[in-house]
Amino acid sequence: MASEVSRTCIGCGEVHDKKTMIRIVKDPKGMIGVDESGRANGRGAYICLNEECLEKAVKKQGLNRAFKMQVSRDTVSEVSEYIRKKLAES
Repeated sequence: MASEVSRTCIGCGEVHDKKTMIRIVKDPKGMIGVDESGRANGRGAYICLNEECLEKAVKKQGLNRAFKMQVSRDTVSEVSEYIRKKLAES
């Protein structure tokens, strides 16, 4: 029996199955973006598939803490657009 892998959302702080969340990754070159495969090399952080959690993560500086750097507004916009796209697909 395989156990589900859980991750904590950097926005709301709730624990969910990682398959239901979005992984944001900082690659070895320092670029931050959405990791659609969930297996990209680099430091990752997880967020729920909703814009409210992204807003909370930005407000609480969760992305900045997770990646130990200032995350640009462009990156936040990219993640927000990805969330909207995924929600429209479902």
